[in-house]
Amino acid sequence: MTDGPARRVTSADVARIAGVSRATVSYVLNDTPRQTISGATRARVLDAAATLGYAPSAAARTLRTGRSDVVLCLLPDWPIGQEVGSLLTHLSTEFAAAGLTFVVHPGTPADRPGGDLWKAITPAAVLAFTGFSDAGIAALRAAGVALVVALLGPGPRPHRELQATQERIGRLQAAHLADAGHLRIGYAYPDDARVRIFAEPRLDGVRAGCAERALPEPEVHTVAVDAEAAAVAVRAWRSAGVTAVCAYNDEVALAVLAGMRDTGLDAPAGLALVGVDDLPAARLAAPALTTVTTDQRAVAAHLAATVVAAVRGGERPVLDAAAVVRLVRRAST
Repeated sequence: MTDGPARRVTSADVARIAGVSRATVSYVLNDTPRQTISGATRARVLDAAATLGYAPSAAARTLRTGRSDVVLCLLPDWPIGQEVGSLLTHLSTEFAAAGLTFVVHPGTPADRPGGDLWKAITPAAVLAFTGFSDAGIAALRAAGVALVVALLGPGPRPHRELQATQERIGRLQAAHLADAGHLRIGYAYPDDARVRIFAEPRLDGVRAGCAERALPEPEVHTVAVDAEAAAVAVRAWRSAGVTAVCAYNDEVALAVLAGMRDTGLDAPAGLALVGVDDLPAARLAAPALTTVTTDQRAVAAHLAATVVAAVRGGERPVLDAAAVVRLVRRAST
């Protein structure tokens, strides 16, 4: 036997227990200014609400104020590793401090379109990591929902909030290797299509870094997280005269290290190597992996401030990519 849904506790229930009007309950729980409510009455209302487990209805609040407090994050079909997880955690903290509720929807190819999701939730804003169609943007605008596109792709204006950060990662990798005297650089591209949105601007940054130093284009090979497959790429780089490799991230870099061991090479003598993300495994690798790390707390603060500006008005902040991305130098270079 299963019970039906329990009846929702309402403000009328709180008012009855506290012996006050529903208006008084609303004033107390919403901390409404310019109301002369005694401390004793306020305490009775708060005690009654706590005893009953009363939670104000978000839908009712939206109807009353004309504005939701929800920020809907449409997360693409990405592997949620350390860096994405850290970003989401810090975003949740930042939005809570701003009085907003952060809701994340991880996407998969089988999911219904993002447009259906925001219509069901009626958020104050959508934080997206890929672009919306022109029709989707128009529908959001008509509904009064702010849209912030945080990585790549068009939004209402082409801000591309994190594009520069991803390119900066690749530039740092290439600059570090070039400054160490490497004249032929390779790039270890991931074999996971889901992360192409990160891999392409990082590779663009490596290309730009090579071009700035009049070096040839990087020698690009796709590298699976598999020692045998990585060994094939290692041999190809060596045949092409490559002496150093920029890897898409630390996982791919660790695969390259495994491929080097399979071919009898060590880093940095056989190939110098730079990863991205500063995973704990990168610090424990043999040799310890030089990598590029991003201050996800600062990125989250920037994105949250951008969303708040879009929802409440105000100037959109500018993210200083050079301030949030830095190289961590270790033994692999």
